[in-house]
Amino acid sequence: MSKRRGGIPGGGGIPGGQNIMRQLQQMQQKMQEDMAAARDALEHEMFEINKGGIVTVVINGHQRIQSITVKPDALDTSDPEWATDLSDLLTLAVNEAIEESQKQAAARMEAITGNLGGLGDMPGLGGLFG
Repeated sequence: MSKRRGGIPGGGGIPGGQNIMRQLQQMQQKMQEDMAAARDALEHEMFEINKGGIVTVVINGHQRIQSITVKPDALDTSDPEWATDLSDLLTLAVNEAIEESQKQAAARMEAITGNLGGLGDMPGLGGLFG
């Protein structure tokens, strides 16, 4: 009974397998570096949402609220519902800011990982990944 050599670990069982494995490792490392850079950049990217000209929320790409500003002269405090209205505006603004931040973060990661970072175009894999 003969032993089968090769397989995935060394790429020996696939023609050009060692080169493919080396390319995969390089691509994985680059993708990890690109993702780390994108995460760092998102920390400094700010998203501002304004609701009703009364409430402004600023959030960064890590979904951390940087500031909430309320324009007091735009509130009608004589209206018994003013506190409820303010609460509603705050809730809407915070939720929209979080959604926008998440959408932008997802778009950045998709730009990096789309098509598995180019694996679908790698020679010798016959479109296996894409």
